[in-house]
Amino acid sequence: MTPDRRLFLQRAATSVAAASPLFHAAGALAQTSPAQREFNPQPGAWRTFDVTTRVDIELPRGASQVWLPLPSVESDWQKSFTSDFRTNGTARLTEEVHYGARMLHVSFAEGGPTPTVELTSRVQTRNRAADLAQKTASTEDAATLRFWTQPTDLLPTDGIVRETALKATRGARTDVQKARQIYDWVVANTYREPKVRGCGEGDIKTMLETGNLGGKCADLNAIFVGLCRSAGLPARDVYGIRLAPSAFGYKELSGNPVSLKGAQHCRAEVHLAGHGWVAMDPADVAKVMRLETPEWIKTTQHPVVTPVNRALFGGWEGNWMAWNMAHDVKLPRAQGPQLGFFMYPVGETGGQRLDSYAPDDFKYQITAREIKA
Repeated sequence: MTPDRRLFLQRAATSVAAASPLFHAAGALAQTSPAQREFNPQPGAWRTFDVTTRVDIELPRGASQVWLPLPSVESDWQKSFTSDFRTNGTARLTEEVHYGARMLHVSFAEGGPTPTVELTSRVQTRNRAADLAQKTASTEDAATLRFWTQPTDLLPTDGIVRETALKATRGARTDVQKARQIYDWVVANTYREPKVRGCGEGDIKTMLETGNLGGKCADLNAIFVGLCRSAGLPARDVYGIRLAPSAFGYKELSGNPVSLKGAQHCRAEVHLAGHGWVAMDPADVAKVMRLETPEWIKTTQHPVVTPVNRALFGGWEGNWMAWNMAHDVKLPRAQGPQLGFFMYPVGETGGQRLDSYAPDDFKYQITAREIKA
């Protein structure tokens, strides 16, 4: 059973990548003292963004291809609208069949002009916050929930992953208790490692076996998802990108809309009986602990960390857009290997995969423009 998904609008048009310089707001708010920090996103008004990705393969070595993710999520916290593009290659909008991850695939013949593509997608986003004191009816059927407990190449649910999940959830009886204990285990035992490239690889089995639990969002939130699945809780990674500054002044939870290179961020969701899909992000707790202040904060009781640790169990801020929830992605017509996840532009030239984690070498840029009413 694949997750529900809707048809998306297709039209080729000229994209405009005008981004407003909003990032100074986060810097200004970040000057408040630690004792005054707040982080409490609540559902409210929708925000509309145009998100533009431009790729230029400046040194093609033969025929080339580019794959760009499109926002593929429809929910009560995101609405995905049109995607417009312009290119000097041959483009088609397509969809990965297992998870429904949408993408633009562009091919370029050998010997032509410099391969170029520009894609603009419009989305609406808003904050999330679950009231776990109130019961709600789930709209997911049993087959869909089973789908989100299955192992993937990088998220096994047996062996050391299951052993760790059982230890982390010892004594827990309800879904909320299990999720809480796994969340707390991830925050207590993993840490943000700035030297990891990109968002990490998400190889949770290797991390647990080696005891090297430092990583970035695609590592730490993958551990949360893998442990949840091993404990019988449907869970999924949600791959996306930060679009704008945090309204609460946290620089590490912000995106600079004039340049979103490196703003990719993986979040997580877990399905809890009586509550439906609930937002989670223990990786951002680790990021705030490691990077928000000059010193590495080692406790969640610190006034900078406490509100983030509390709010990201059940919520997240809507200055972020989801691309998809896909694992083990086989890109159409690709010559390189399948992807563990699809959160970055991907390119090949002369049959060789370009480095998605090196945007200045690959020559891609991502910007966002907020559309005000």
